[in-house]
Amino acid sequence: MTTPRPVPSLSTSRAAKLPTVADTTLANGLRVLAVRRPGVPLVELRLRIPFAGKGDAHVARAQLLGDTLLSGTEHRDASQIAVDLQSYGGQLSANVDADRLGISGSVLASGFAGMLDLLGELLTSASYPKDEVVAERDRLVQELAIYRSQAGVVAREALLTRMYGDHPYGRELPEAEAVEDLTASQLRSLHGKRVAPAGSVLTVVGDLPPAKLAAQVEKALASWTVDGKTVETGRLPRVDAQPLLLVDRPGSVQSTVRMARDVPSRTSDDYASLSLANMVFGGYFSSRWSANLREDKGYTYGTHSSFEHPPAGSRLVLSTDVATPVTAPALLETWYELARVATVPVGQDELDQARRYAIGSLQVGAASQGGLASLLSMLAGSGLGVEYLRDFPRQLEAVTVESAQEAAAKYLTPKGLTTVVVGDAAEIGSEVEALFEVERA
Repeated sequence: MTTPRPVPSLSTSRAAKLPTVADTTLANGLRVLAVRRPGVPLVELRLRIPFAGKGDAHVARAQLLGDTLLSGTEHRDASQIAVDLQSYGGQLSANVDADRLGISGSVLASGFAGMLDLLGELLTSASYPKDEVVAERDRLVQELAIYRSQAGVVAREALLTRMYGDHPYGRELPEAEAVEDLTASQLRSLHGKRVAPAGSVLTVVGDLPPAKLAAQVEKALASWTVDGKTVETGRLPRVDAQPLLLVDRPGSVQSTVRMARDVPSRTSDDYASLSLANMVFGGYFSSRWSANLREDKGYTYGTHSSFEHPPAGSRLVLSTDVATPVTAPALLETWYELARVATVPVGQDELDQARRYAIGSLQVGAASQGGLASLLSMLAGSGLGVEYLRDFPRQLEAVTVESAQEAAAKYLTPKGLTTVVVGDAAEIGSEVEALFEVERA
């Protein structure tokens, strides 16, 4: 029998070399971030366009606009757009959220100029053909019904509405009724008013000199001009303590648990310490919450505790799905782990392991062209620059057991959470009500 060799200790993490970012603002107000990343003959682009608005009508129109943006221009129909993208060796997609319209793509470096010409057409003359809009509208109505049959969607909608009410962050999906009567002319009108370069950020990463990337962008998008005022998402409402919301789902074999609370943004002095405290609690596979509910008790296949950073305010979201009979015990164990990390200092080994994982994940995320483009675009949306890739690991290295405990005591206490459980109320209601104050829906 051979003696196993000892596992070598982990070396000290090395500071990542920052890419050089050419930061240019064009005459039309578009900000361009260009980075050279050699090695793969590809170019990645990420365009963020401010697109905030209030009310279900805006949510519906914005969603359908994103779904049909690539359906045609004054010079190309949907089929021609698909053919041209293929000839460039590229792909392009659009999506929306409460804050922005996003356009993402990748293309062979040799096809980048063609991709930019197409992007310019889409931004200035997207046509939203009636037949395409009607077909996509009908598909979206059907998809919404499917989405809302899923417990996870029901739980998240209930959670965000409970936290934010009528604020735009309180609704991620439109109501089907608001989609059913939308017209192509409404989308064209919304596009003409709101798809504007002012306040928008285009991030480009590829195997081309940054100056050349920026020059190609300026040539292709200089004619993109829209008179209009940038609309920003309003301030978040105060989130007061509320009873646990139990949403009845008769016959469900599992309960869907979602919890959330507001937390500091990435620019806060507390954020690095809170990040590691959350990592120890539930932020990765080796966390305490996962070890308790998954490994020890067998209540769930997985737990997730992660940050979301929309511009108007950051939040921490906890999610898990547990078998119906163990819903109340799983909630109790979750509160126990939160209370433990908030009141008892974490071990130095736990903290160091979480630190290595956090720094390594950031570095891995920025290692590819696509990952770097997405990360820089996301940071720009938060008012941060490429320096974050250097500064945040340094902040993580400076986190101590004491500072992690202090952050956990402020932000990871059970009483600060808004909680929603979607499950069979007849099976779980009495046990949950024995432990918590409950409101039923």
